[in-house]
Amino acid sequence: MPQIPAHERLTAVIRNAARSEGVALVPFVTAGYPQPARFLKTLRAIAEAGDVVEVGVPFSDPMADGVTIQRASRAAIEAGVSLRWILAELARAGELAAPVVLMSYLNPLLQFGFDRLAKAAAASGVSGFIVPDLPLEESADLRLPLEARGIALIQLVTPATPEERLRELCAASRGFVYAVTVQGTTGGARALSGEVNAYLDRVRALSPLPVCAGFGVRTPEHVRSLSGHADGVIVGSALVEELEAGHDPVAFLAALRSCRH
Repeated sequence: MPQIPAHERLTAVIRNAARSEGVALVPFVTAGYPQPARFLKTLRAIAEAGDVVEVGVPFSDPMADGVTIQRASRAAIEAGVSLRWILAELARAGELAAPVVLMSYLNPLLQFGFDRLAKAAAASGVSGFIVPDLPLEESADLRLPLEARGIALIQLVTPATPEERLRELCAASRGFVYAVTVQGTTGGARALSGEVNAYLDRVRALSPLPVCAGFGVRTPEHVRSLSGHADGVIVGSALVEELEAGHDPVAFLAALRSCRH
């Protein structure tokens, strides 16, 4: 029997969680943070608590990330974490309870080499990539080798994306569509705008794939308010802050899970 491509499994996991729980939970963790030696233990625990896990590849100039993830990235880089190390650790981890997608800026992927990256990602069980600084028009060199191995290249949209461009990005995405909910960088204690749900409804109406909302999702109230308007919620800076403070990430995620309906 042919194996289902990773990007299709990713889509199915999010849809099934949204159908049964109201919204899928997608926790984000910076690879190797807070200690590289504990990364796999932390990742396994978070995978048990979430439906999909987004793993951030540390980068020296993370332009879309707020100060929390910037700190985590800097600490991980100083500890020797690299894309090569991350892929090796994921290969060592074996099958996890949730699919893994990597969030990386373009430069580390270019340095690794796109064909080599696709092969290593497939061997490491990676289901998809989010590359916030890669325009759709310049994505073919990465997208094609990933698609050949069934791996998603996930597109991002924002509240400022015009409708024609929104249709184009939704059609090009694989796995899911990442809907940025706020202007600016990740993190911060900003309230989600009252217009967010209308924006997410608009994206979902145009997208053939599940839509996951990220940037600014921090609290059970946020998760509850987005349920029914997004298929998934991505929780990044707030979770990294829990790790930074030495708290149990599973307890934090359990509080979010409990209010999804």
